[in-house]
Amino acid sequence: MIDWLGPLMFAGALVLLSLGYPVAFSLGGVAIIFALLGTVLGIFDLQLFGLMPLRIFSIMNNYTLLAIPYFIFMGSMLEKTGIAERLLETMGIILGRLRGGLALAVVIVGALLAATTGVVAATVVAMGLISLPIMLRYGYDKKLATGVIAASGTLGQIIPPSVVLIVLADQLRIGDRNISVGDLFIGSIIPGLMMAGAFAVYVLIIAFLKPEIAPALPAEVRNIGAKALTGQIFQVMLPPLILILLVLGSIFFGFATPTEAGAVGCVATIILAATNRQLTLSALSQVCDSTMRITSMVIFILFGSTAFSLVFRGLNGDIFMESVLSNLPGGQIGFLIVSMSVVLLLGFFIDFFEIAFIVVPLFVPVAQQLGIDLVWYGVLLGANLQTSFLTPPFGFALFYLRGVAPKEVSTTDIYKGVIPFILIQLFVLGLIIVFPGIVTFLPSLMKPVENL
Repeated sequence: MIDWLGPLMFAGALVLLSLGYPVAFSLGGVAIIFALLGTVLGIFDLQLFGLMPLRIFSIMNNYTLLAIPYFIFMGSMLEKTGIAERLLETMGIILGRLRGGLALAVVIVGALLAATTGVVAATVVAMGLISLPIMLRYGYDKKLATGVIAASGTLGQIIPPSVVLIVLADQLRIGDRNISVGDLFIGSIIPGLMMAGAFAVYVLIIAFLKPEIAPALPAEVRNIGAKALTGQIFQVMLPPLILILLVLGSIFFGFATPTEAGAVGCVATIILAATNRQLTLSALSQVCDSTMRITSMVIFILFGSTAFSLVFRGLNGDIFMESVLSNLPGGQIGFLIVSMSVVLLLGFFIDFFEIAFIVVPLFVPVAQQLGIDLVWYGVLLGANLQTSFLTPPFGFALFYLRGVAPKEVSTTDIYKGVIPFILIQLFVLGLIIVFPGIVTFLPSLMKPVENL
């Protein structure tokens, strides 16, 4: 019984989360209950809680985590600028002559928004409000329309700058040092583009095989004149490209850390909002409120997970889990199959924050022990966690889309629509596992530059 207290603690936290209790309080509450139980059984010392203040101050001093509110602010502010609306409108006109052109436009705009904000909620809501009614009006199948919107919105989890990758960088440690957020960002570029490319190829194939579910736009809708279209393309494409250059370019070329680049991006989005005459005191207040709420949630989850991990280690749960995971048959392959399967299954029921803060710390020591490249493993986890936003019944992208979808679109339509895209994500995940160079190639090119 004593040896199983650690695993029981883990199971207890999952039960509370599945019942809908707040994450931070579920983790903290389970930690207190099992700490008292361990004390009664004589295997836990309550004095270990004296380490909590030090751990909390360590979280508050974590420079990497400062990037999270910056990128959340960027996403919220961009939602106020109307950039997504104009992008979708322009790309729809450009690609409208193709069968499936509107769906292809959604994928491209999703990738562009992912590369500017990395925030799923803003992207899914914006594209759901703007593109879904248009796609339905011109005869698109409900399942294809909702599936492509939800899937394209989740590209922000693997295409940098991504909040998921920032959180993972904080949890992936080599000794006392976190791995570089910049390395994770660089390593995820090719997988992210592959994911977007796979979505686009699927749209083109399904539109070719079943033209009735993804028709081309009528000529009168897409013909606005070459001169007007050229000017519109220039006005619409320039702002996101500038943002991508400022944020990602400054990171990749070593001019700024991800945290500093996030701050630059925030200033750029404020200027963009002012240029579009949408920078009002009310809008700024709403953006700051949204940023504060999400950031506070993340910090309190970190506090709860810190208490959880402290008690879990005090009950020798980490030793038990390392022993089980490191002795799996198949070595690295066996560990990858088990860890990826656990993350995928948990994604059906709980959010990526819970998975990153509870499960990932159990996997990292074993991954190190087995000689696995943590940057590659981090991108693998990021690609896997992307599916947690799509998998029913609790995929957050599905909830966001359900909230803005017209009444004629049922929840069943949304659930069925995302299934092909979940399979595509798993296919790309398999390619990353089989061909690690997909992740490691770009970071390896950057190392010689850093050493000059």
